[in-house]
Amino acid sequence: MTDDSGSDFLLDLPEASLLADGDGLRLADGGWIAVHAATESVADITCDDAETLVRIAWHIGNRHASVQILPGGGLRIQDDHVLLPMIEALGGRVLRHHAAFHAESGAYAAGGHEHHA
Repeated sequence: MTDDSGSDFLLDLPEASLLADGDGLRLADGGWIAVHAATESVADITCDDAETLVRIAWHIGNRHASVQILPGGGLRIQDDHVLLPMIEALGGRVLRHHAAFHAESGAYAAGGHEHHA
């Protein structure tokens, strides 16, 4: 990986870990590297009413696309030339731009799940 100053480093974690914007990594020499999310092409989605937003969220999830819930109730997805016209046809307003994308980790992200009889 490369830090903001252009220095290369090896990220060798003992197990897979989700790193989020604002996290830190302690280096072997005792120093720290702050984790900052990179910007990417995203689309923010807003709607006039909750029913439309829920319908759009369902369609996004039905296509197994990652989504971020924005403060105030909007949605953010990665810019997708197939999903965005569908979202607009369902009544969503789409704002394409570049920003960090923090997808919801999912209900089972903290470790497996069980089914009880």
